[in-house]
Amino acid sequence: MKIAFTTQDQQRVDAHFGWAPSIVVYEVTPEDQNFVKRFDFGDKLEEDGDEDKLGPKLEAIKDCAIVYVAAIGGSAAARVVAMKIHPIKVPGPEAIADLLNKLQAVLKGTPPPWLRKAMAKDSPRSVSFEEDEVTS
Repeated sequence: MKIAFTTQDQQRVDAHFGWAPSIVVYEVTPEDQNFVKRFDFGDKLEEDGDEDKLGPKLEAIKDCAIVYVAAIGGSAAARVVAMKIHPIKVPGPEAIADLLNKLQAVLKGTPPPWLRKAMAKDSPRSVSFEEDEVTS
């Protein structure tokens, strides 16, 4: 599953979603973690209520299951959740490497229901209905 991190230095989660200069994305499995891509955003990033700046960020994380943020505004959080992406607020700057390792440890165990749901975000749903025989 893909995981996004809002960052100023590409090393720590230390940026508000709306004014993050960068978002880095990793592919994470219980056994592995790989850098996928870094998205860089323009200069006009101040907290100004400008909803237009959210578009490129939402596009950057569209195929992610989780986004780690230092903070996120209410309207941005609602848009992220509507995309079936789980935002996680980090209480203080935290190393992306540490967060990846903690996530992998949880994935190796029994992930909580919200994480199992996030993991299944892009999995195709398979439903099979066996034909019931009705005898009279």
